[in-house]
Amino acid sequence: MQQSTTTTITRTQELIELEDNYGAHNYHPLPVVLSKGEGVYVWDVEGKRYYDFLSAYSAVNQGHCHPKIIGALIEQAQKLTLTSRAFYNDLLGEYERYLCNYFGFERVLPMNTGAEGVETALKLCRKWGYEVKGIEANKAEIIVCNENFHGRTISIVSMSTDADAKQNYGPFTPGFINIPYNDLAALEKALESKNVAGFLIEPMQGEAGVIVPEEGFLAKAAALCKKHNVLFIADEIQTGIARTGKLLACDHEDVKPDILILGKALAGGVYPVSAVLSSHEIMLTIKPGQHGSTYGGNPLACKVAIAALEVVKDENLTENAALMGERLRKGLRAIQSPLLKAVRGKGLLNAIDIAPHNGKDAWDVCLALRDNGLLAKPTHGDKIRFAPPLVITAAQIDDCIDIIANTLKAFE
Repeated sequence: MQQSTTTTITRTQELIELEDNYGAHNYHPLPVVLSKGEGVYVWDVEGKRYYDFLSAYSAVNQGHCHPKIIGALIEQAQKLTLTSRAFYNDLLGEYERYLCNYFGFERVLPMNTGAEGVETALKLCRKWGYEVKGIEANKAEIIVCNENFHGRTISIVSMSTDADAKQNYGPFTPGFINIPYNDLAALEKALESKNVAGFLIEPMQGEAGVIVPEEGFLAKAAALCKKHNVLFIADEIQTGIARTGKLLACDHEDVKPDILILGKALAGGVYPVSAVLSSHEIMLTIKPGQHGSTYGGNPLACKVAIAALEVVKDENLTENAALMGERLRKGLRAIQSPLLKAVRGKGLLNAIDIAPHNGKDAWDVCLALRDNGLLAKPTHGDKIRFAPPLVITAAQIDDCIDIIANTLKAFE
């Protein structure tokens, strides 16, 4: 009698194939299909639980499905979700005041996604450059850093040094000057141009592998910008809202940006919300009809974002990120493994560098971490970012260090 050779297809395989067959192939996800989240944990469709060590690229700082944020979403969704900016709504002014007071700025322009926030900051910087600084029409320049990641719109990839981000997307938007990250001499030279309106920087480069500039760089860079009458623009979409152990990563050096870009954790992973904050002088260069968004500043977003920021303050997530980050890095540095080349980070935005060993690399390490109950993802080939939700406890940190240590040991 011939035996059956039928292979059972798991629900995980089924769902991965569904995406593969019907979706664009613009991502290369780790092969795990998630269906539930709570706090620092996520569960896959087979019911297995994992530590989430990516936090949706730091969007879920407050933990998955935080009850206060979900409660705000449900309450507001039953009242009013969208009016557009053709009319006033009863939450936008309250939200704008709350955000300005929370971060110490005079005005805010609400948007939806991080990339929209960056695009808004670019337009705002150029507008200020022409109308306040007096740069000649269509000559404005903005300094950016090599290995940056600010999003994937045409203008943003125009400033990228990542070949994959740029291939076959030209012609590109002019007006950007690239310099090496963490290079004051290069910045000072670029600032000699009278056409420079702004310097756009990530206080820590996340996608590049959690690259931390040398101590004092941000403060000196901001001082150089002030000297040359150039706007210091901080992209804190990933580093802001308590992730690095301060409310903003710029706070580590007491730097207040001229323009601040926020997103991701601004809504705790519940809804797309971004914002650009600045001064009266800079923000009011944009007049009615010159920039906007149908969904930007909608009532649902306002309610969710206020709740998300209240959670950060009420649960002392800034302080917890600082303490748990120190604990995590100390534990990682104690691991003895030929695969582990380097550990770096601030707060709970951290990364390790993996040395290929016995034909295995960072992707293989992440697959093994998944099998052992921890989800992380490689970036730039040999780097693995470790960024759990900021609600993580000391006991959970220690458990995760053990998982990482045992996983690396198994490769020896």
